[in-house]
Amino acid sequence: MNKTKFFCFSIALLGMADIHAMAEDSFIVKQDNIKVFQYQTNRPELSKRLFVSKAVEEQIIRIKRLLTNERLSWMFENCFPNTLDTTVYFDGKDDTFVYTGDIHAMWLRDSAAQVWPYVQLANKDPELKRMLAGVIKRQFKCINIDSYANAFNMNAERGEWMSDLTEMKPELHERKWEIDSLCYPIRLAYHYWKVTGDTSVFSDEWLSAIANILKTFKEQQRKDDSKGPYRFQRKTERALDTLTNDGWGNPVKPVGLIASAFRPSDDATTFQFLIPSNFFAVTSLRKAAEILTKVNKKNELSDECKSLADEVEKALKKHAIYNHPKYGKIYAFEVDGFGNHLLMDDANVPSLLAMPYLGDVDIDDPVYQNTRKFVWSEDNPYFFKGTAGEGIGGPHIGYDMIWPMSIMMRAFTSQDDEEIKICIKMLMDTDAGTGFMHESFHKDDPKKFTRAWFAWQNTLFGELILKLVNDGKADLLNSIR
Repeated sequence: MNKTKFFCFSIALLGMADIHAMAEDSFIVKQDNIKVFQYQTNRPELSKRLFVSKAVEEQIIRIKRLLTNERLSWMFENCFPNTLDTTVYFDGKDDTFVYTGDIHAMWLRDSAAQVWPYVQLANKDPELKRMLAGVIKRQFKCINIDSYANAFNMNAERGEWMSDLTEMKPELHERKWEIDSLCYPIRLAYHYWKVTGDTSVFSDEWLSAIANILKTFKEQQRKDDSKGPYRFQRKTERALDTLTNDGWGNPVKPVGLIASAFRPSDDATTFQFLIPSNFFAVTSLRKAAEILTKVNKKNELSDECKSLADEVEKALKKHAIYNHPKYGKIYAFEVDGFGNHLLMDDANVPSLLAMPYLGDVDIDDPVYQNTRKFVWSEDNPYFFKGTAGEGIGGPHIGYDMIWPMSIMMRAFTSQDDEEIKICIKMLMDTDAGTGFMHESFHKDDPKKFTRAWFAWQNTLFGELILKLVNDGKADLLNSIR
């Protein structure tokens, strides 16, 4: 849909009275009974927004009226619709391509996470519902092009990584094998189905996708001395952008877990059994099994999903837990089946910290709670604390760079209001005055940040604020100074 049509569409949806009200709420801060244009929206002007949803705009108005903290209100308005405003390309029918932001490619993980918070509003906006269905259908199509790829081009235009030593195709932006790339589309489709009741997305494309997902997961269990068909090497000076051992990665002992060559950060794993992603695989397979049984009536395929989920879960119970001398039993970040454990956490989701957010472990699980204390401490080599803030980073950006995503995940998984308040305050204080989230910021200087336009982080911040308000914590948010 072109920009003119989007403009007309948005005017028709909102009406001039609503737009005027939104503008008032968006721009104006009262100061000594004089209206001052202190916080002016950083959203694109209406005619330049790629997709406009009446339901999303109504939520922005509602939340902003409940938030008396003007700065937080302004940041919510900037961030929550950022995916729709700047990254969604919907053909108006049944196909939606979602940029990650400043990289013009569609990551399976990022795109699913970017549109996730809008699903709860789908029943209030038919056009939003169609757009979301378009994302799901595009993701299944991508999986069927190559189930080992993490990021895709809009068409077959070839990308910047065509020289990688792996089985590249012109439709692929990048071909880094990451377990979570196949889990996020299932999570999104399942949530969409549960909210809307729409089963139209579970077509033959879906059945092919789940068959490819099962095949890929089983190949990457590396059984019978088979390393599977996937290899990857890149000509690079950056060690974590390529795999050792002629592209196979470090060895693993087949124990039932699934090998992931790369992490959600797109960095290579050290030990290829990435624990948070294996937990994600278990819950995703069980969601797929429910869909296959109730929607498709494919009981045999459903049983295959459940059997694999049970096998991976059993292996996690045996191999994922490490008895730490300080924290007791905790989940390792990576293992190799030989008895080696990597103790750390990375900010990118799935992470150890984020497992309850994804629904992969119970928040009261004592092993998780011990792990949570470990990862949010200086015993985690990628936890950084400075004068500007504290949080988890990762080798993707390097020393002293904190990812706001980790602070958000701390808030999402917190059961303590004071801790939540600290997290939101820290996020507000480290935006470098932009009103947006960034990929990472320096622990001592938030003006040193990476990626000014990273839609997942922006929309995730909006998701967090919306959840907190809906959970009855508006007063808590308004108490932040």
